[in-house]
Amino acid sequence: MSKPKSNNAKTISVALTLCLVCSVLVSAVAVGLKPAQIENARLDRNKNILVAAGMYDAESDTADDVAERFKDFDVEIIDLSKGSYVDDEALKAAGIPDRNAYDASQATKNKALSEDLGNNDPAGIGRKPKYAKVYVKKDDAGKPEMVVLPIQGYGLWGTIYGFLTLESDMNTIKGISFYEHKETPGLGARIEEPEWRAKWSGIHSYDENGNVATGVTKAGTPKENWVDGISGATLTGRGVSNMIQFWLGEQGYKPYLDTLRKESGQAIDNAADTQAAQSMLSAQPETELAAKRPVANGKEA
Repeated sequence: MSKPKSNNAKTISVALTLCLVCSVLVSAVAVGLKPAQIENARLDRNKNILVAAGMYDAESDTADDVAERFKDFDVEIIDLSKGSYVDDEALKAAGIPDRNAYDASQATKNKALSEDLGNNDPAGIGRKPKYAKVYVKKDDAGKPEMVVLPIQGYGLWGTIYGFLTLESDMNTIKGISFYEHKETPGLGARIEEPEWRAKWSGIHSYDENGNVATGVTKAGTPKENWVDGISGATLTGRGVSNMIQFWLGEQGYKPYLDTLRKESGQAIDNAADTQAAQSMLSAQPETELAAKRPVANGKEA
């Protein structure tokens, strides 16, 4: 007897049916999981904001703790060039219907909401959003107690995303966090380590003339008010330094920070902090002074 001929049409039909079923199942799972993915992304963002603000304990805090503490922050949209807040009516006119859903990183893909930096792009971000989202924690009198600023810039292998927190004087750095990057594990990726991030605490953003006065030095080359880089990660450190200087500069948040200082009647004054630190050192015995030599980040060695 001759063998039955294969039915190619039937084989193709079965394969297409299987593909269709699988596609439907995958799509259904993706759609079903999307709300959870969005919520997880929001939780991770809020957690990193709290990390930068010094309000998160990785060992004990839960998702509920993050949600509760984040309520202390007002979510604001600012016009970067003007340094002022943008109300909902102006946002809608600019094509931003929901301030909470606004994503400055996505806005850089929209020519109407961003500008090409051309050759004036030290942070390597290509396009700068016209509007930025900031997070403001106010004191009982309604004055800014701290402000958390989203920052981003190119490292060694890709864009680094993070948050930078300034204290009420809009000059002293309270903390910093990095939540997304492609830096080398064990080298550039160490920017995530609490020990390195802690070096930023207490650093002044500006000098008395209002110029950006901080950044990251090459490892082993201390510089006053700068953070010592990570050994073997020079290019990552340079990227972080460029990022910090860009976003604290005129192209970034400086107009906004200047506005906040003006409204609160403050001026950049690092001299008082320096004199206080010198007084504390001079009051200590010589043996203690020898054991506590200042390094680039103003901390003790």
